Amino acid sequence: MVVSQGAFAVMVFTDRFFMSQLDAVHIAATLGGGVASFFCISLFVGIISYANALVAQYFGAGQFEKCTRVASQGALMAMMSLPILGLLTYFVGNLFSTIGHDPRQVELERVYFYVLMSGCFFTLLKICIASYFSGIGRTKIVMVCDVAGMLLNVPLSYALIFGKMGLPQMGIAGAAVGTVIASFFALLLFLSFYFSRQHREYFSVLSSFRYDKKILGRYLRFGIPSGLELFMNIATFNLFLLMFQSYGVAQGAAMAIVFNWDMLSFVPMIGLNIGVTSLIGRFVGAYDMTRANQVIAAGFVVAITYSGILALLFINYRVALVNVFATPTGDFSEISELASYMMIGLSTYVVAEAVILIAGGTLRGAGDTRWLMVISTTLHLLMLVAQYFIIMVYELGPKVSWWAFVAMILTLASVYLYRLLGDVWRHPERIAKIMAD
Repeated sequence: MVVSQGAFAVMVFTDRFFMSQLDAVHIAATLGGGVASFFCISLFVGIISYANALVAQYFGAGQFEKCTRVASQGALMAMMSLPILGLLTYFVGNLFSTIGHDPRQVELERVYFYVLMSGCFFTLLKICIASYFSGIGRTKIVMVCDVAGMLLNVPLSYALIFGKMGLPQMGIAGAAVGTVIASFFALLLFLSFYFSRQHREYFSVLSSFRYDKKILGRYLRFGIPSGLELFMNIATFNLFLLMFQSYGVAQGAAMAIVFNWDMLSFVPMIGLNIGVTSLIGRFVGAYDMTRANQVIAAGFVVAITYSGILALLFINYRVALVNVFATPTGDFSEISELASYMMIGLSTYVVAEAVILIAGGTLRGAGDTRWLMVISTTLHLLMLVAQYFIIMVYELGPKVSWWAFVAMILTLASVYLYRLLGDVWRHPERIAKIMAD
């Protein structure tokens, strides 16, 4: 799962690197348009991806025929989401200019955003099937499909951006088109494994294509809080990002560079988060809390070791890492100075991100999604209010805004860890209620 999510990180990282070969406006536009597109689908991503925990719980309980029914309900929700996503695309596409972005950046953001949204159904369906395979422990399938998508995306995006290999030169639109095509290709690979004869017969795939009120009810009961948590977090982060970019193109480009390096830390650990969620769900379904505790301990060892090494690299080589994205034209010094300063904050909170992902994956796998939604949403909203006053009212500058964001991450990690160390989420009566249809 770490390799799988790492493949996604490579796709986004290379897209932004290719954009840096054009100019700073393109770097900022890929961040704004990319975050906006994920904001639009985040509610449904959060709900549908809960298939991982739900399938794992049924798998751990030995109810294999219900695993594929979860996937069918997820696909049904993906189809039902399309009208809402169409409306969101229309309204969010007009938001970039409203927030006060540079006109050059706005046009590029819209192009990138609209193309990505055209492939949102492929993305949701791919997440549904990938979450299913994670839930039954077939993570190698997820890795193969996602890595194959990445291997197609990187050269295809390069060719479409710069007009290589006989393809048209499309600029930022080419980066988005390459991502959509690669997502569709990965989805086809997932479906080929899903409908393979051995899997089809063992998990009763063909008989799963029906509406199941009880399973859909459980799906929504735990998935909606998970989806709302992700949606609200992305919404508040997106608004913070849009406000931060109102400082100017240089500040927006600096943030894009820092978050690009953050992504190489955070996104692979999302794979670890998915693995922890799956294993916790399986052992909760089997009422085996001893094994669940072993999963938690192992997850923390891996995540903190990985993030700790990256923190040292980020703090010691921050200037060199920022200059990887130096633009071929224009003055890069202002961007480099601010981004190098922000890398100090990044090295401060990467270990906290590891704590958030392992603790959050554990609680999500155990069905503690309402608590996660309330706490995470509350802290993100408080951060957004603080950012409004810092950026828009008192105009304190990008460095103050950045450290306020870092403080929110550290606070969230502390609260998650406190909940994890308590006994509320692991009480036997509570687990019995979670497993009831």
